[in-house]
Amino acid sequence: MTIDWKAEAAARQDAFLADLQTLLSVPSVRDDAAATTDAPVGPGPKAALEAALAIAERDGFETTNIDNLVGYIEYAPEGADDDHIALLGHVDVVGPGEGWATDPFTPVIEDGKVIARGASDDKGPTLAGYYALKTIRDLQIPLKHRVRLIIGTDEESGWSDMDRYFEVEKQPLMGFSPDAEYPIINGEKGNVTFQINFTGDNSGDLTLVNFDAGIRLNMVPGVARAIVTGTPVDRIAVEFEKFLNAHETLSGNAEVDEAGAIKLELHGKQVHGAMPETGVNAGTYLANFLSQFNFGGNAAAFLGYLGGALHDTPFADKLGIAFEDDVMGKLSLNIGIQKFVDGGESLINTNFRFPKGITPADIEAGLIANLNGWTVVPEQQPHTQEPHYVSPDDALVKTLLNIYHEQTGLPAHDQVIGGGTYGRLMTRGVAFGALFPDSPDTMHQVNEFALVDDLVRSISIYAQAIAELGNLD
Repeated sequence: MTIDWKAEAAARQDAFLADLQTLLSVPSVRDDAAATTDAPVGPGPKAALEAALAIAERDGFETTNIDNLVGYIEYAPEGADDDHIALLGHVDVVGPGEGWATDPFTPVIEDGKVIARGASDDKGPTLAGYYALKTIRDLQIPLKHRVRLIIGTDEESGWSDMDRYFEVEKQPLMGFSPDAEYPIINGEKGNVTFQINFTGDNSGDLTLVNFDAGIRLNMVPGVARAIVTGTPVDRIAVEFEKFLNAHETLSGNAEVDEAGAIKLELHGKQVHGAMPETGVNAGTYLANFLSQFNFGGNAAAFLGYLGGALHDTPFADKLGIAFEDDVMGKLSLNIGIQKFVDGGESLINTNFRFPKGITPADIEAGLIANLNGWTVVPEQQPHTQEPHYVSPDDALVKTLLNIYHEQTGLPAHDQVIGGGTYGRLMTRGVAFGALFPDSPDTMHQVNEFALVDDLVRSISIYAQAIAELGNLD
């Protein structure tokens, strides 16, 4: 039976885009303040999960919702065994950030793009996986194994969704996550976060009243703000203008209010925290600027550490822990969340993506060695992940690479990334698309978009992948 996968995907494009707009319209950012037993990570992620499952139920699929935290759509063709292959996606999104040209949760389709938060990460690719599964069902493709599209709601935060899933469901035979890039991701670096918690205090001529940058540990902060009082704030304004002129990648403004406080706002470039070298961390740059002035107490230590040892070091060279593995590449560092409140709870959040050959203990030692007498302790956060790797010789990897090359004509090769996907949760799990090598990557950025052609191409690729993986041993 010869199937024109591309034609099958094209025939479903209009329906796919209509459903995608529905899904993208749900503001599914984790909201712990609004979380309940019925909505464990907030009402938005729950609503997005329900919307995705409703689409499948409309089309006649069996669905399961586990605690409004994770759900799955299952296709069990006649004669299939009890093993299943899996596609693992998610419908939660990071916060939109500032500077959008359109409303981030009112999807716009123009110039061949779908523009909305989640278009590329990960609602668009997840729904492409669903339409691929629907294609297999519609064509009644015979399969040895069941297929599940597993949909999470907490990928951008703590992965509590998949913790719950694997508590009650068995490990898939094999599978992939449509939440990265092509040709394939068969290796993912380890992931560990250390947080420095302290109480903000001041003892210098200047008082750091507030400092705020970052909204997620896995995002490079694109905006940072600070409020400073004391003398000489006028000099700060003058020097800030010079600082901006000396850095083409930065923009911002300084304003002295009626009470004599100076309010600083600095704009860098927000990108995914797995690739900090491609962004401009507004927080560490602002700390670097302020560290030249006469602050005291924890304010001085905070600005000195953040703007010194942690500043402009995406590969942790300044910490003395730069490391590279021949297969998995370099260790990377993102300073995701930075907060200082005079007299209140303050923190620095450091997120590392590390290859084989270096440990979280090594990383912690590098952080401590550069504190320069600051008496704080980096605390390792939950959910540390060890490096994950599936051999290029595995039939899973070979099959997916062959399909990718067959459908695109592009070179097919294995690769390792710093980002973490649900693919690592499966013993034989990889990430596979939906970002093509020649396509812009706007994940976690303002004005996020996905190319319509790329999403439709992915429906075609994923459908063939399901057909072939579903018959592998």
